[in-house]
Amino acid sequence: MTKALVVRGGWTGHEPVQTTDLFIPFLRAQGFEVVVSETLDSYVDAALMASLTLVVPCWTMGEMSQAQSAGLLGAIKNGVNIAGWHGGMGDSFRQNTEYQFMVGGQWVAHPGGIVEYEVNIIDHDHPITNGIPDFKMTSEQYYMHVDPSNEVQAVCTFTGEFGDSPWIAGCVMPAVWTRTYGKGRVFYTSLGHVAKDFEVPEARAIVQRGLLWAAGELGCCCCSCSCAD
Repeated sequence: MTKALVVRGGWTGHEPVQTTDLFIPFLRAQGFEVVVSETLDSYVDAALMASLTLVVPCWTMGEMSQAQSAGLLGAIKNGVNIAGWHGGMGDSFRQNTEYQFMVGGQWVAHPGGIVEYEVNIIDHDHPITNGIPDFKMTSEQYYMHVDPSNEVQAVCTFTGEFGDSPWIAGCVMPAVWTRTYGKGRVFYTSLGHVAKDFEVPEARAIVQRGLLWAAGELGCCCCSCSCAD
């Protein structure tokens, strides 16, 4: 049986319990044994980390100790995979640049706060985004510093009209990407500020598929929503 570790906590505004609770039943339905933890000390449990197929982090900001960081990043380098969303993975441990190197990006702004924007699929052949049309979100639009080695599946474009930031008008920003870190697969999407955001079926499907892709379990369409019909 494949095994996933969900580690949730940090800043509560990103609803780490509520958002992960949306995907834990999905993982279990896909045959995963799911371990849920609310402490970063799980990363220093060598036996646990070695038993995993997938880590699902949802921990905004905060700090990791050197041992916790080494436990997580070492496991991924050795072939444990990781998948997450929004600030729960892309705005964690702001002082830990090696963690950011693993993720492939870091949040720096969301001009205007909650705004309407469009997500555009640019890789229609990737199993995470195949068959999913462009769609709109009303949420935080993440402006990020991103790694040029990322393989990008979806983007969004900033209009420059929000947050007194006209200089970013026309900036195309990755919103869904995959990469590797050592032997581990990495999936990230900037979608998913709060649990309600995943009422958008395309956003929810992207995370569902991203979880399975990272774990090496994604073949054909795996989500139950109608967005890929």
